[in-house]
Order: sequence, then C-alpha cells, then structure tokens
Amino acid sequence: MSKESKRREALVYHAKPTPGKIKVVPTKKYSSQRDLALAYSPGVAEPCLEIAKDKSNVYKYTTKGNLVAVISNGTAVLGLGDIGPEASKPVMEGKGLLFKIFADLDCFDIEVDTKDVEEFIKTVKNIAPTFGGINLEDIKAPEAFEIERRLKEELDIPVMHDDQHGTAIISSAALLNALELAGKNIEDVKILISGAGSAAISCTSLYVKLGARKENIMMFDIDGLITKDRTDLGEMQMQFATDRPTTSMREAFINADVFLGLSAGNIVDGDMLRSMNDSPIVFAMANPTPEIDYDTAMASREDIIMATGRSDHPNQVNNVLGFPFIFRGAMDVRATKINEEMKLAATYAIAQLAKEPVPEQVNIAYGELKIAFGKDYIIPKPFDPRLISTIPPAVARAAMESGVAQEPITDWGKYEEHLMSRMGSDNKLVRLLLNRARINPKRIVFAEADNIDVLKAAQIVMEEGIAIPILLGRRDIITELMEDLGFDQPCMIIDPKSDEEKARKDRYAHEFWKLRQRKGTTEFDAGKTLRQRNYFAAMMVKLGDADALITGVAQSYPISVRPMMEIIGKSPGVDKIATTNLMITARGPLFVSDTSINIDPDSLELAKIAQMTGRTASMFGVSPVIAMTSYANFGSSSHPHATKVTEAVKYLHQYYPDLVVDGEVQTDFALNSELLQSKFPFSKLAGKKVNTLIFPNLESANSTYKMLKELNGIDSIGPIMMGMQKPVHILQLGASVDEIVNMAAVAVIDAQQKEKHANKKAK
Repeated sequence: MSKESKRREALVYHAKPTPGKIKVVPTKKYSSQRDLALAYSPGVAEPCLEIAKDKSNVYKYTTKGNLVAVISNGTAVLGLGDIGPEASKPVMEGKGLLFKIFADLDCFDIEVDTKDVEEFIKTVKNIAPTFGGINLEDIKAPEAFEIERRLKEELDIPVMHDDQHGTAIISSAALLNALELAGKNIEDVKILISGAGSAAISCTSLYVKLGARKENIMMFDIDGLITKDRTDLGEMQMQFATDRPTTSMREAFINADVFLGLSAGNIVDGDMLRSMNDSPIVFAMANPTPEIDYDTAMASREDIIMATGRSDHPNQVNNVLGFPFIFRGAMDVRATKINEEMKLAATYAIAQLAKEPVPEQVNIAYGELKIAFGKDYIIPKPFDPRLISTIPPAVARAAMESGVAQEPITDWGKYEEHLMSRMGSDNKLVRLLLNRARINPKRIVFAEADNIDVLKAAQIVMEEGIAIPILLGRRDIITELMEDLGFDQPCMIIDPKSDEEKARKDRYAHEFWKLRQRKGTTEFDAGKTLRQRNYFAAMMVKLGDADALITGVAQSYPISVRPMMEIIGKSPGVDKIATTNLMITARGPLFVSDTSINIDPDSLELAKIAQMTGRTASMFGVSPVIAMTSYANFGSSSHPHATKVTEAVKYLHQYYPDLVVDGEVQTDFALNSELLQSKFPFSKLAGKKVNTLIFPNLESANSTYKMLKELNGIDSIGPIMMGMQKPVHILQLGASVDEIVNMAAVAVIDAQQKEKHANKKAK
C-alpha cells in the first residue's frame, strides 16, 4: 500500500462510521419512567447523600472505582513531538481502548491545554475526584518527572506516567530472564544505555532497584556519554552520570553485557555487538526502526539474547503487558498510589509467567508446537490469557503489604475468577486468529476479486501478512479498483475467461470432466463450466495451485456451495458436511451450528455435527462445552423434534464419553449456568460455561445467529465449513470487509491444520 493509501485508511478508520474510538454506554436500565427517576431526579439524591456522609461511598455508587483518566498536554506524542492537546487526542483514545480490551477498565481521555507545570498539576488535581486512577501520557521531559512526582504526593489515587514506568517494568522482566539464561548476575553486568529520556531514566532506575550498580552503567544521549562534568542536563539524567573518561558509544560496547536502546534507529552495527561479552543481552527498542535491525543483530553472533519493541520479532517489549493490569490491581484494592513495591511486583510477576508452561491456546495463537522459556521467549506474549489473572493479584498484594491498599482482598481465588470473567467482552479471539494465520500464511483464491469489498479484504490480508491472495475475476476491473484503493503490492490476478488463461482452463476442464464423466458431464460441458469462477477457483485448490478458497459475497449460498461439493468433496469418513458460525459475544466466543447446510438433520447427523463443531472449537483453542438445544428440557417432550436431540445426546454419551455435551436443553438454560445448575444439577453442563450450541434444524440455527448479529452488533465469523476435504469457505451474501478478512484467517488456519494432518499421516 502506498503512503497516501495508508494515510487515507488511517483517517477513514478514525472518522467512520462514528468519529473516534471509544464511547460511553449505560450500565443500568433506562427503558421506563421509573428507571429514569432512579437514574436522575429524584432517585439520584439518595446516593448523593450517602456519599456526602462518607466520601468513600463514591466507589460504591459510581463508576469511579473502574474509571481511569488518560491525561496529556500533547508535548511528546509518539514520535511526533509537541503537536498540541487536540492532535494528541487520537493517541489518548487509543490508550483508553487498550485499557478496556485488556483489563476491562473504563477510560476518559483528557487533553489539557497548558505547558505550565503548575497549571497542569492544578487541573489534574481539580478533576481527580472523578477518577479511580490517572495515567499520564506523552508529556515531555523534564516536566513529566515533576508532574508525576507532585501528583503522586498530592493525590490519593494511583498515578503513573506509563511512558516511563511501563517500558521500565516490561524491560526489567525481560532483563531478569535474559540474565538467568545468560548465567549472569545483575550486580556484575556492564550496562550500556542509548537514550536519556523519561523511558530510559525510568528503565535504568528500575534496573538499579533490581540490583544493577550505577558504576557499571554508561548512559548516552544525543550529545554523547553523560559524565559528571556535563552542565547541560537535569537532575534525573545526572543521577546516572559517570566519572569515566569520555568515550564513544562504539568503544563503550567493548566488553559490555547489556545494551538498552531507547533512542534512534540504525545507530548500532554488528561489529559493536561482536565486541560485547559472551551471551550479550540486546534490547533495541526504538520504534518503528530499532537501533539495530533484528536480522543483522542475530547474524552478528549466535549467543545473542535480543528483544525489540516490534511485534514481528520474538521478545516484544510491549507496554500493554503492563499498564492495564497494573492499574487493574491497584484500583481493585483502592490503592492510594502506585509505589515502587507494586512496580517491582509487576516486574517479577511478568518475569515468572514467562517461565510457566504456556497454555495450548497461546501455542495455537502463535502457530507453535510448544512455546517455552528460552532465548526467543523471555517475556509473555500479549495474547496470553493468564496476564489478567497473574499481574493484578501481584500488584494488589504488593499494595496491601506496603500499606497503600484501602480495600484489601480476602478471597484470592474468587478475585482471580472475577478477573478472568472480565475478559469475555473483547475480540481477543479474533486477534488470536489473525496472529496465528500470520505465522504460516497460505495462498487463498478470492473468487470474487472484482467486488470492491472483496478486494479491500484481499488488500488487508496481504498487507497484514495473513495470507497470499490470488485475485480471480475480470482483470480490467480488478486493476482499476486496485489503483483506486492504492493496492500497489504485486499480486497474482487470474481472469478465467481470458485467452491467456486458456491452457490452464483447458487443463482444469479436463480434470473436472474426469471427476464428473460418470455423472452426466461431457468434456464440452466441462469446458463451459470452468468459465465460471467458483468452479475455476475450486479446481485451483483441488489441484494444489492454491491452498484455500473464499467466495459467496455476490452469490447465494446454494449456488456457491455446489462447485465445492462437486470438485472438493467431503473428507474421508464424513457423511455430511456442516457449518458453524463463531459469534464473538460479551460472554466470550460462542459456536452456533449448523447455520447453512443441513435443513432437518436426524439424530445421528446431529451427533456428527456436534463432533465436528467440537473439533473446530478445539482448532481455535477453545475447549468445547456443547449444549444440544431444543424447545424442551431433558425429556420434557415426546415429540420427534425433541426426541431426535435426546437420541443424539445418548449416542454421544455412549461413544464419546469424554466430550462435554448434554441436552436436549432450552437455550436460556444452556447459557445461564446458575439456572441450569439449580434446575438440572445432574447435567454434564451443570456448573460449566457453554460455548457451543447445536440447534436441531437449519431454521433455528440460521435465525439465531443472524438475530444475534443484527440486534446486538455481535461479530460473526463464518459460516465455517466443516467436513470438507480442502479448505473452502463460503461467506454469507453481502459479507462485510471485516468478515471477509476474518474468514480468510479461518481459511488459512484450516489449511495449516490440514497440511499438518497430511504431514503426520505421511510419516
């Protein structure tokens, strides 16, 4: 994508369909006059009076305890510098989005129009009663140091400047683990720092608290080594001044053990790294271009342990591993501040988590057989679901032990369960799917690439590294649309009706005829049929010229599915194919089957659909808990519509006893675990969170998923084809760009799994 196209895409993302990235939504009922009278006058007076009696009641009756302010004056925004408070707002909204999706903390972003330190402090103090915590952001040094110090002293809620401490906490966790792998002690290592801004100062300060000795530290800024005879720097930088003779950074690398870069790109070369001690630790964290390119660094020597700030390399030092969870823990015990003990607790918790066995869900997300503690894994992955249940409790404990917690936690098990329950409302699974696809992208045929939405999706898929698109359709239309979109990356375009594709079409037609010659198809008919894009695309996948296929945006489902059945066919041992839709709901992922194929399956077919859906859920790292739904509950009706579900469950219980499945059960009981437990404690679903619904017919499944999608604005991925010999997936008519992208990721993962299975079988 061209620079202008990327610029336009970013602007459209922030402007449409609604300007900005966050909004306020009600948490209470408001449908009746009674509700409104409680929400506002006269009912609102009662909590007001209770808070007036005791200010701490504000946490009981308002959102204060779950509300963070992200506050900036726009003087040091990302790599953009001093661009002003208004221009900083998109960044602050983005920070609010991260607070919500990673730790379920609500957020208001506040941009303050002043560069005066006293004025800024006064403004924040005046609005502090609204919030349970304050995240300072993108404020230039040295003012940032004074602002944070004063606000921490003068306010009784957690305050943290994440630019400083977030990077410090994550990089410190990485350093502890890197030193362990290198067999070195932090007290002994020689540390070289490139950069003397707020992040570098905070990182170095935390390293010292962990045991690093100041006499072993050399810090460089843009003007060179910070020495005690420098007069151009502030107190924060001068605490790390050395009385060593002035030297160049190249010379400082000689016999160094650790390099921390928080400065500028491409200022370090391989020779510098080769001059370091054995098992050097290199944290090149300038973004987007690190101090030394990752591949260059890794090629310089075999014993290097490296981290960067980038997501496309191992060991990303990403602040999102820290700040959402630190504020979560601090605010859950109503801490009066975030102190050094809490920051150290977060550091140790993150470091320890990287040494624990990694859940299969994380292995699946990153396409790894087994992620394990080592040179390429010294800090946890951002998608690790254990972050929410590991870091906040560590921070909360430290707050309690250091005497700054006002609301101590007594039941830690219940607290951790509560933390995990908070994470059902985000789109983490979608991010996991996209990330997993990127690990091993496959060739996907987009059979309707002359459709603008399909082409947009193919562009995203290619630029994000999710898949390698093959664009099928009229070449003149596709190239014109690509120009309009700024889709300028080289991409295979195939027009099945063009003369240049005649040889390929004839070859495909002959192969198709061999498949269908005993089913009434002549070779002449095969040639005509292969002019149709879905038949052509299916033959590409069948013959290995592509790995997967996406179609269905511009044609009805029955028309799109026919070529797949005639050419690709069912996997060995599969009697009937089926589809499932993955719904991203507020309670977590929910699989709904069968949404597109089987109109009125019998009991055995229902059982097979449940099996296939369970395998599909497992493929995405979800342990299936399956409810076989009906209008009846556990034998309450003898009608054949209900009894076929009963028979399906009996079959599954007999032949697949380890599968967590039960029914027949009404949908509300299936989704309400407390209700199910109280009424049907004998059920295999009792006390469990159902994540898979198998409906008794196509009508109920299709209607349910579409109603969920339209009424609640729930993201839907699917229909995901189950039981096909090759990865072919058919979208619903009029699918959105996001839905096409998500299905492309599913197609890639499907192809990865089928390839893995084939390789295993070949061995």
